[in-house]
Amino acid sequence: MKAVHFGAGNIGRGFVGLILHDAGYELVFADVNAELIDALAASTSYDVHAVGENSSTRTVTNYRALNSGTDEDAVVAEIATADIVTTAVGPNILKFVAPVIARALQARDASLPPLTVMACENAINATDVLKGEIEGRLGDDAAGTLGRAVFANTAVDRIVPNQEPGHGLDVTVEDFFEWAIEETPFEGAPPVIPAAHFVPDLAPYIERKLFTVNTGHATVAYHGWVEGATTLADALSVPSVFAEVKAVLEETKALLVAKHEFDPATQEAYLEKNLVRFANPYLTDTPERVGRQPLRKISRHERFIGPAAELAERGLPTDALLRAVAAALRFDAPADPQSAELAGLLDTLTPEEFTVQVTGIEPGHPLHDRLLATVRAAVAFRSPEE
Repeated sequence: MKAVHFGAGNIGRGFVGLILHDAGYELVFADVNAELIDALAASTSYDVHAVGENSSTRTVTNYRALNSGTDEDAVVAEIATADIVTTAVGPNILKFVAPVIARALQARDASLPPLTVMACENAINATDVLKGEIEGRLGDDAAGTLGRAVFANTAVDRIVPNQEPGHGLDVTVEDFFEWAIEETPFEGAPPVIPAAHFVPDLAPYIERKLFTVNTGHATVAYHGWVEGATTLADALSVPSVFAEVKAVLEETKALLVAKHEFDPATQEAYLEKNLVRFANPYLTDTPERVGRQPLRKISRHERFIGPAAELAERGLPTDALLRAVAAALRFDAPADPQSAELAGLLDTLTPEEFTVQVTGIEPGHPLHDRLLATVRAAVAFRSPEE
């Protein structure tokens, strides 16, 4: 069995790659980072250190590495004979991966079993997005060629912090992980991945993860940034930050219970588990790293505005989520280009324009007026009256 994985970074090596290795697949990493690919190609193994209550170390072997930027033909050839192709590149990069997969599907022998394609990204239905990008590059050949693949959405959950210098290819990750895959596209014959679990309806699991883990993680980062915390664990030790994070997760819990009929006690246990995860002292992530790309994180269907909009539509509280948005609007990390872009938009757009353009919430939506007030307060904070 062979799996090609796009994205040889920490998540690719420390989560998806590890699970596929443990499932018995030969791995082919594909990435445009020449230094990383060269290091992988010159190595025979790397270690994944899981830290937390159940610490362990796993060694990954039986892999190869290809530069998808300079050796695309070789990547196409590998995918054409693979069993699985996965990605962990970021939702915005899927459009660059799609042409390579499209070429591979065109080259794939029709007698082979369908190629399993799964985008393992922090986004809702990322595989559907990838499929759309692939289809757009196949033209008149789309229908027949797409039949050579099975596209399945996934929900992935593992905190992989920024790595300390000197780790080389080794990766440190938290000891908790979850990989949920929709089972319907496989028609009763899913791929062999023992550490993953296949579910009939993935949407509730995607939103549970996005609106609990990602929303909570970003809330720690933004409130921690305001408080001057150096790590997320330090941030969560500040009582006011902990209170804000818990309040945000109580609001998203209310949405998940109302929308997907999760058992309240089960969701409360998941909430509490994530508070422990965020406070893991072995994960030295910083508010600056986790808070990067604030414009994306306050966009319409992301971790703050997405659940806040649905809560407002149901007449449920959104106070804590809006306070988290207010903290995000104060995020100003010099190393993050989106921070500067955010500041520029706050300085040049009116609050009304910013609310619609950046968050996608139009006048008349039940969240609009309170969100607009949050933006106005952020503008006033940036430009106090003399």
